[in-house]
Amino acid sequence: VVSEAVAVSAGGSRCLALKPDGSVIGWGGNDHRQTNIPGGLSQVRAVAAGRNFSLALRKDGTVAAWGNNDYGQTKVPDGLAGVKAISAGYHHSIALLENGRVVAWGNNHNGQTDVPEGLEEVIAVSAGGWFSLALKANGEVVAWGNNDWGQASVPHGLTNVTMIAAGDEHSLALKSDGTVVGWGLNFYCQ
Repeated sequence: VVSEAVAVSAGGSRCLALKPDGSVIGWGGNDHRQTNIPGGLSQVRAVAAGRNFSLALRKDGTVAAWGNNDYGQTKVPDGLAGVKAISAGYHHSIALLENGRVVAWGNNHNGQTDVPEGLEEVIAVSAGGWFSLALKANGEVVAWGNNDWGQASVPHGLTNVTMIAAGDEHSLALKSDGTVVGWGLNFYCQ
């Protein structure tokens, strides 16, 4: 049991928790040292757990990453700063900048790190298994990357979205009226 956590994230077979003092703890599977919190990591305001790697967003807007780096998912781009939010996918990472733009790195076999040209005014991001989602300030959802199950095919007419979530092969959107819309793989009624 972890006490006094202010945020949590689960990925692969392990978990991360953010403590009120800005420190991070990790537990569970550690085959790629993804739960070994880097020495000196502090002043963290958000955490994100990918399949076998971890991300932390510091209060100064910079990102720390550790764990598996087979696809460059923990190789934070040089000079990346002004980050507002982070998300970790299967083998890729996404950062939302304070200016509403998006930066992505890591595995790009399905175009999941090819941020659409001209994408701006973004207020939230979510990294799925092999695809990515962005929520724009106008309530529009933008998706890119793997679309084998339709997870990157945003339903026509979807508007007034306030929150997004990307699963391995499916997507969810919460609308302002409380309606949840899902698309993509549905073998398990997700």
